[in-house]
Amino acid sequence: MSIRIVRLGTPRTAGEGLRIGTVRRPPRGVPKTEFASQDWYDVWYPNLAPSAETMKLGQEAETPAQWNAFMRKYKSEMAEADASRSIDLLAALSHSAAFSVGCYCEDESRCHRSLLRGLLAERGADIAN
Repeated sequence: MSIRIVRLGTPRTAGEGLRIGTVRRPPRGVPKTEFASQDWYDVWYPNLAPSAETMKLGQEAETPAQWNAFMRKYKSEMAEADASRSIDLLAALSHSAAFSVGCYCEDESRCHRSLLRGLLAERGADIAN
């Protein structure tokens, strides 16, 4: 069992399990009834998404310094009690259940899901390659 870190909207892989959308907003123009069937997500969990203000920092980041500012802000948000407990929960569940977390961004290296991957790993999560 493990967590997979995925791009939402891409075809699911075998054994991926429940897909959790860690995004601020649902996909545009997609009826709620079709989120799962169109491979977006099964459960929406914006608690692990950057705040709107922080998301804007990440989207506008053009330099390493700007990206670093986004990373610091997102990690600070994830250190808050509710988010921190959510990360602990997912890390613990990764040892007994198969599921995935993801975001819409095409490039994981410029997306909060790369940071979420690191935070989960720090908490001992079993992360699939």
